[in-house]
Amino acid sequence: MASLNVGNLGEYLREQRRNAQLSLRQLAEAAGVSNPYLSQIERGLRKPSADILQQLAKALRISAETLYVQAGILDEKDRDDLETRAVILADPSINERQKQVLLQIYESFRKENAAENAAENAAESTEQSVQESATGEASANAVPDADSDAVPPSH
Repeated sequence: MASLNVGNLGEYLREQRRNAQLSLRQLAEAAGVSNPYLSQIERGLRKPSADILQQLAKALRISAETLYVQAGILDEKDRDDLETRAVILADPSINERQKQVLLQIYESFRKENAAENAAENAAESTEQSVQESATGEASANAVPDADSDAVPPSH
C-alpha cells in the first residue's frame, strides 16, 4: 500500500470543494466532520481515514476512489477511469439522472473495448502459437545436410 500524501490530498480536496462552490463549513456539515478537522485535512495536517474520505467524497459528489488515490491508499493504475468518473459526477451542469446515464454509457464503452482488446490479444496469441508450432514441425522434419554426421534410419 502506498504512503499517504496528505499535502496533495488537502489541495485536491480544497479544489474540489471550491469547484462544488461549497464553503469549508458547508462541506464539513455535509460530510459530518468538524470545521477545524476539515481545515486541518485541507492544510495537510491530518490524515483522514478511508471512512472520512468516503464521507467527504459523498458530500462533494465525487468517487471515494478518487480521494483514495489522492491519499495514496489506492494505486494509480485506474486513475484515468476514476478521474473521468469524478469529473462527470462533479459537473454541476447536468442532473443526477444524466450523470448516471453518462456513467453507464462510459462503462459500456470500456467493457466493449476491453472485450475487443481481449479478442485481439487472443487472436494474436493463437497466431503466434500456430507459427511456433509450424516452425517447430519444420525443424523436426528437416532433412539433414549431406555433410552432417547424421545416421540414416535403419529399416
